[in-house]
Amino acid sequence: MTSPSRSPRAGRFSRRRGAARFAFVLLFFLWLTVSPPLPGSRLFALDHKHDKPYALIFGTVWGPDSRPRYGIKIRIRRENEKKARWELTSDRHGEFAQRVPAGKQDYVVWAILKGVTSAAGKSLHAEEVKVHIDNDERADIGVHLTE
Repeated sequence: MTSPSRSPRAGRFSRRRGAARFAFVLLFFLWLTVSPPLPGSRLFALDHKHDKPYALIFGTVWGPDSRPRYGIKIRIRRENEKKARWELTSDRHGEFAQRVPAGKQDYVVWAILKGVTSAAGKSLHAEEVKVHIDNDERADIGVHLTE
């Protein structure tokens, strides 16, 4: 005899519901893996067939104490131009990165240090750094600040 709180049919019903949930989840994941990504979605953006080749200028800003400096404005221009084409800021690790068009080109990188001082209160200076790019490559540089 069965107990009044649980009937034999209740177990079958919950097993069917569990099987239906399992089938739904399985079909959903199969649909995700088989269906093509929609334009504008992140998965579609991972398709790099349409991207143009580029080079990367990656750098670190070093303070006079040989530690990375956060929040320093960096400007980059082509060597044959007068105005900066890109402006960015060093992150909390003192690093910055800028994509530039692939191909043979020389670039000039410098720091904007207006109002930036050392721990001793002295104004800081930095020399321009020249970067040569031949193709679609990464160029690692360091911008060193001095008192």
